[in-house]
Amino acid sequence: MTTQQRVEALTAELSETGLGVVERGLALASGGNLSARVDDTTFVVTASGTWLNRLTPDDFTVMNLAGEVVAGNPSPSSEWKLHQRTYEERQDINSVVHVHPQHTVLLDALGHEIRLITLDHAYYVRSIGTTPYYPNGSDELADSAAEQAKSHNCIVMGNHGCSALGETISMAYRRALNLEEAATATYRALLLGDTTTTMPADAFAALHHA
Repeated sequence: MTTQQRVEALTAELSETGLGVVERGLALASGGNLSARVDDTTFVVTASGTWLNRLTPDDFTVMNLAGEVVAGNPSPSSEWKLHQRTYEERQDINSVVHVHPQHTVLLDALGHEIRLITLDHAYYVRSIGTTPYYPNGSDELADSAAEQAKSHNCIVMGNHGCSALGETISMAYRRALNLEEAATATYRALLLGDTTTTMPADAFAALHHA
């Protein structure tokens, strides 16, 4: 497969993921951005202002890890640094799904820990990193998220959104879905007055040492 063919395949999959992101309420309109690693030195990311459920091949920018546009749309997402620095930090990660899920952001803003209650939450999310609020597109946001990515595949950014990381686009998206589902379950538990229920510690440990 040539580099161009790989870019085309990745943008097609990211476009399909964008539809799912909006349909599942993880982002509205142009909120959020998606990316995938093309090779050791480049990645493709959604362009600035693009609606995630209306993506076309013209809505993607190919960049290198030095932060330079090398092909595609000349105006990458304002959050391109968030993706770039995560890829620099995690050589095993090939996709970043950055979205704005309401329950995830709300619980974090209110100071509630998102609890991993079900088997899927524990398996796919595993652990959650957090950062304070930093301005959109800032070095502080990108650097703090990359620091959290050293230890976590799901990172919640204060009063903003989250990034889910994956070895594939599908896995990154799956982690984003499970993070928001865990946040929704936690929110409902809090409404019922429950503040402690989570995946049993022994079951969680067994799951990740199997």
